[in-house]
Amino acid sequence: MVLIIIIANVLLSFIAFQNQKFFDMALFRPYLIKNNNEWWRWISGGFIHQDYMHLFVNMLSFYFFANYSLEYFNIISNNDSGILFLLFYIGAIIMSGMYSYYKYQNYYGYAALGASGAVAAVIFSFVLINPFGKIYLYGFLQMPAWLFGIVYLYYEYAMGKRKVDNIGHDAHFFGALYGFVVPILLHPQTGLDFIKRFTELFN
Repeated sequence: MVLIIIIANVLLSFIAFQNQKFFDMALFRPYLIKNNNEWWRWISGGFIHQDYMHLFVNMLSFYFFANYSLEYFNIISNNDSGILFLLFYIGAIIMSGMYSYYKYQNYYGYAALGASGAVAAVIFSFVLINPFGKIYLYGFLQMPAWLFGIVYLYYEYAMGKRKVDNIGHDAHFFGALYGFVVPILLHPQTGLDFIKRFTELFN
């Protein structure tokens, strides 16, 4: 399933790079979702990217963490993780865009794209499952996953408030929260195990 998702992102992004009409039809645009009932944009916008670098960074990050998430879903679903993981991923695309939808639903000029919200969800499922695992920020700055999670959420929240660039910080922030919360809702023991890992430090 991990490979299928990567292939889908690559193929659809490559088509979008070559076909402006397809690119425009796939963009996540809240105004058109609301007023033209173009509901496919909830999902299609999460499978196309702005350029090759945008695509490469997202898919590389997804590849590094997706197998941990997939293994977790395999455990809680009795070895039938593929569909559950796919639903988790698509749900992350939708939920990461929810805030932007309500914020920009009456603004025709707003558009977004990219798998970043879903990738953030996958990374934060790793943070939940393995909070003391190592994450390398920018490829060299090593920190425990729980600390990365705090830094990431603070950064995306702060940058979303500042609005100094065209990056979808809101999607990153809410995608990350989705990735942390949904596995707990599906399997509450996961949340208890997360807390237990920290309490054991003081025993």
